[in-house]
Amino acid sequence: MKFFIDTADIDEIRDLAATGLVDGVTTNPSLVAKTGRDFFEVLSDICSIVPGPVSAEVAATDTETMLAEGRALAKVADNIAVKVPLTPDGLKACKTLADEGTQVNVTLCFSAPQALLAAKAGATFVSPFVGRLDDIGQDGMGLIGEICEIFQAQPEITTEVLVASIRHPIHVTDSAKMGAEVATVPPKVLRQMFQHPLTDKGLDAFLNDWAKTGQSILKAKAAE
Repeated sequence: MKFFIDTADIDEIRDLAATGLVDGVTTNPSLVAKTGRDFFEVLSDICSIVPGPVSAEVAATDTETMLAEGRALAKVADNIAVKVPLTPDGLKACKTLADEGTQVNVTLCFSAPQALLAAKAGATFVSPFVGRLDDIGQDGMGLIGEICEIFQAQPEITTEVLVASIRHPIHVTDSAKMGAEVATVPPKVLRQMFQHPLTDKGLDAFLNDWAKTGQSILKAKAAE
């Protein structure tokens, strides 16, 4: 499974990218607005840090303006994936941009039929929002399972399932078990995935035992 980071915070992206675990980034107008910086400068910076897909969302709602905005976004860097909404106009824009060779992320997916339409329109990624479905009492992870089952049964579909609106590490592991190709996670959730109390406890025990020996690996090596 690929891990994308759902943020426009350059410091967070640079820090997490240094782990080698970040395959891409997803942004949206709200995330970029939080930076207080120029939209295109932020995108350019992110693309220079992360070589994988960087989703940048259009702000228009009609096809022609979406196309104009999408083409402008695609010029920022080769790894831009233009994000469009799952609407009739958005899918028209998706089809055209995909035919032009641009990666497209179709966002705001909340049903399996919608995901199938995005795939038919040539989307590189389709983004079902699990957390938002959970918030209204629906089964977000059930939707991921349904989409994965449909896509796996249709070998001509190359669209990747990009699980979005992730709230905790269990969303990530469940998505991986279902066969989703990508999880886009907030930085907080990715950091939570590193953590386990037994890891901390074990490391403390090892360090305490080593300290009792009074030895230093680096000093011993330097003395050779």
